Amino acid sequence: MLRAASGSELLIEGLQRNGVDVFFGLPGGVVLPLYDALHGASIRRVLVRHEQAAAFAADGYARATGRPGVCLATSGPGATNLVTALTSALMDSIPVVAITGQVPASLLGRDAFQEADIIGITLPSTKRSFAVRAAADLPAVIDQAFATAVAGRPGPVLVDIPKNVFMERTETAAPAGNGSERVAEGNRGAEARSAAREWRTEDVERAASLILKSRRPVLYVGGGTITADASEEVRALAELLHIPVATTLMAMGAFPSRHPLSLGMLGMHGSFATNCAVTECDLLLAVGARFDDRVTGRVKDFAAHARKIHIDIDPSEIGKNVRVDVGLVGDARETLAALTAAVRRRLASAGGAEAAGVSGAREEWLARIAAWRAEHPLGYEAHAPQLKPQHVVETLSQQAGEDAIVAVDVGQHQMWTAQFFGFSRPRTWLSSSGLGSMGYGFPAALGAQVAFPERQVIAIVGDGGFQMTLNELATVAQYELPVKIAILNNRSLGMVRQWQEIFFEKRYCDVDLSFAPDFARLAESYGIRGVSVERPTEVSGAVSEMLAHPGPCLVDFRVDPAENVYPIVPPGGALAEMMLEPVRVAAEPAPASQEEVLEDLWAV
Repeated sequence: MLRAASGSELLIEGLQRNGVDVFFGLPGGVVLPLYDALHGASIRRVLVRHEQAAAFAADGYARATGRPGVCLATSGPGATNLVTALTSALMDSIPVVAITGQVPASLLGRDAFQEADIIGITLPSTKRSFAVRAAADLPAVIDQAFATAVAGRPGPVLVDIPKNVFMERTETAAPAGNGSERVAEGNRGAEARSAAREWRTEDVERAASLILKSRRPVLYVGGGTITADASEEVRALAELLHIPVATTLMAMGAFPSRHPLSLGMLGMHGSFATNCAVTECDLLLAVGARFDDRVTGRVKDFAAHARKIHIDIDPSEIGKNVRVDVGLVGDARETLAALTAAVRRRLASAGGAEAAGVSGAREEWLARIAAWRAEHPLGYEAHAPQLKPQHVVETLSQQAGEDAIVAVDVGQHQMWTAQFFGFSRPRTWLSSSGLGSMGYGFPAALGAQVAFPERQVIAIVGDGGFQMTLNELATVAQYELPVKIAILNNRSLGMVRQWQEIFFEKRYCDVDLSFAPDFARLAESYGIRGVSVERPTEVSGAVSEMLAHPGPCLVDFRVDPAENVYPIVPPGGALAEMMLEPVRVAAEPAPASQEEVLEDLWAV
């Protein structure tokens, strides 16, 4: 049966049909007809203080849930304020659906007030941008936008709607159902990823053969593993053959940090043992990773002696940065399951001899890694009089729940969190990894807290990045979102200062942020609990108080401004050319012996 409906009503029905329960936005002139139609609708609205925060919050919601996050902005500056966050989502393959208002169609191209060609602007920043010109087109466009966001390699999509389309009434068929039975975006995404499979059985068998022949393998796990929900498959293969696992910045939580086979993060700020293992391995199995420059260092020397197998949903990634011996295009979860099954068949058919050979080779390899780890463990001056940022991160890790969600900005604090926070579950780490956008962490945490109001959500941020989006303190206060904000405050743009110190002979320029607000008092002005910490002895109590506080809470940790992140691979250098700080004292006692480390590794 046909019925009359406005474009605004059709848009709301389309969002509900695709399982949307909340969106992050800021109203403006051309989207007022939509907001008027939303009055009384079941979709929750979170009013942010800046459109960039709306898109970052949608990104955080998507990373934490695996479902598309939705943001809304008005035309002109509202729409253009989304672009940085959409670019970040594109680089990290995060499904975000952005709805933007546009000036009436009759005024397009006439330089109307707050007109901007957002379609042209966002073409390089989205998987696809849709320009709607008639209300009757909205149901199909909205469904296609959500399908596109999650299909294959996920990413952001934008839908631009002129004001007249919001107001236009059209005859349309009644929607099928009320939308509650069609929270199907995740299913569509899984089906699309499965349908994207291009590998042949013989390719999988060849990969299995290479793995079994290797003596020094490494699993190199990227963010695509989390997107595909393939963490269990990674663990199954690693434990079957005792393969050590290195994760990218995007893949924190894809493999438990405290697992005996975990190598932690590789790359520019990877540990000495991890980067040595990747450099010396004879086989590298990359899963859902793009071989970006922060991981590889000098490309020609990256795992130069290793055979390489690459599993990725995006065929354009295979061989793009690093030549590989076997490329398997397909969903990471499905492909890893097939690969593990092939390995099991070969082990069963070969009998005990091949399994014994694998075990012997692996024991020797794990012993070498244990020696590297003992030689240069990740650590810091645990007993220094100044408050060390690593100590704050370790304390947060020790006291936070296993399912706590951690969001970070970009810089030194991001690397310290990756190094010293123990992640055990996927979708608990939110980071603008590819674009590296400052100001991401706090609004991303806001979005995750909206998705999971009962879980611990912690924004670990630097004082520089936090000042870019601290206006969202008003948002968490208004909606009583219990986000915990830990500021590692070194009164500077820390990573930029570190590079100027190491690579520019200490010629510091425009990195001093000592002229800044008292963050604790600023939080209190919003009605948020605020605390300042300056001494190491205060850290444990402050963290405990912060995590136990029922509402939002901010703790300003005044950390040592001279502390740097190590190891660091210099620009243009190879992973083996890591710079190590001259004096490092392990934060935790080193294992009593190499044999004890091996016992832990072999226990799995």
